[in-house]
Amino acid sequence: MNRTILIVICDFLLVSLLAFSTADINKTVEEGTVPQARVDSATNQLDSGKDLAAVMRLALEDERMNRDALLGELTKTRGTLTEREKQAQTLQQELQQREQQASAFQKEIQARQQEAQRLQQEQAALQQQQANLQQQYAAAQTNLQALSQKLQTSSTEAVMSKEQLAAMEAELRKRAEQAAALQQQLVHAASSNQAILSEKQRLSAQLQLAEVERRHATEQVVALRDQVKVEREEKAKLVEGVKTLATNSTQLAQELRENRPLTPNTIFNDFVSNRVQVHFAAVRSGVLGADRTRQTRTEMALVTDGTNTFALCHVEDTPLTLGNPGTDWEELGGMLIRNTATVPVQTLSFHLQDPRVVFIPVSQPEAQKLGGKVYRISTDPFKFQDAVLVGAREGYYGECRFEIDLSTPNYVKLDRSVLRGMFGKFNPSRGDIVFSKQGELLGVMANSTYCLMLPKFDAIATFQFGQDLRAQRTGGTLAALYSTVLQFPSKLQ
Repeated sequence: MNRTILIVICDFLLVSLLAFSTADINKTVEEGTVPQARVDSATNQLDSGKDLAAVMRLALEDERMNRDALLGELTKTRGTLTEREKQAQTLQQELQQREQQASAFQKEIQARQQEAQRLQQEQAALQQQQANLQQQYAAAQTNLQALSQKLQTSSTEAVMSKEQLAAMEAELRKRAEQAAALQQQLVHAASSNQAILSEKQRLSAQLQLAEVERRHATEQVVALRDQVKVEREEKAKLVEGVKTLATNSTQLAQELRENRPLTPNTIFNDFVSNRVQVHFAAVRSGVLGADRTRQTRTEMALVTDGTNTFALCHVEDTPLTLGNPGTDWEELGGMLIRNTATVPVQTLSFHLQDPRVVFIPVSQPEAQKLGGKVYRISTDPFKFQDAVLVGAREGYYGECRFEIDLSTPNYVKLDRSVLRGMFGKFNPSRGDIVFSKQGELLGVMANSTYCLMLPKFDAIATFQFGQDLRAQRTGGTLAALYSTVLQFPSKLQ
């Protein structure tokens, strides 16, 4: 309770007590003095009431002033508190901005560190490529010198053959001219025969002599004609021999090129110069309605079966995954890129023999637009026991030995005990491309040990790329393909 109110109440009780006590005293006084005592008592009561009212008024006024002061202090405190809350909010916002700036700086630092690492890797790759090119240049110089010597030898033989032909043709022309002269002599003899007949008796001896000469000249003409015919036949045989020799030389050179094993450096440099980058993107709906996107990028080689052209890779290098349950993708997109040329991916097919190997059909105009080399499928994969394995993603390559496994007729097995000529972080794995020593494509690694050979391209399933794939039910197809792989022998899985 407030002290002021307590004092007022005590004063009020004290005044009331005094008033009642005065009334009792007035009753004991004599009758003559009663009116006077009553008048005084009334006067005292009136004064006491006024004093009490004054005291209560002062107490109320004091209480009102105290309450106003408290209200003022409360209002001032509330204003100060509001201002401090605003300052706290401002400081909180500044703190969040500083934290966002610090996070952005951290991301930028990480990005620059990654960029520096990528530049270092590219520099190392360029240095390795420069060394490979220098080795290839030295090998090319050696081959060029050998070919130049062979060319000089062939040229010398050709020049000698041409000189013999020219001499024979000159001889033929000379014999032809002699035959023509003899023919003219025969004509002249025939014209003179008339005059000889008119003077038969006088020139009989000369006529007989002319007849003998004519028969002799005729025999010479016949002999010369036979000789010209024989020489023409010999010339035709010689020309045919020269043509056969040129054809055999071309076939021999082609056979030497086909049977000459290439070095791993040559095959890898050829792949790097002609590879095609492929960017994939797949989109599906998330749990809360937000789209989920998966993007992948890999490098492929263009290969032909003699009729059609395809781009090859492993299914795990794409956004698609074989599994149960399979993912129902709603959108699929892809782009083949080489230098500045781009070609959109229309379809993607899963190989009939092993659905883990996928291929993208590429038309002839699209292949010409991308440029580069289109590899042939190896027609004799067992011609060389060794092959060259190239990592499509990691950039490693090396010379390996593959063996025939009778239990897996469409595969060859990598002999990991014989790995030669390794370059880079050599770790054969699924999706690596295998080339024969002739530079032809042998197959694709289905896993880290077995390579699927590709004599032809037959599809077990095909996806059409686009923005609405719900009708294709990609999840069910991927689950069915996964079941197919599970039925393979354990060493092929």
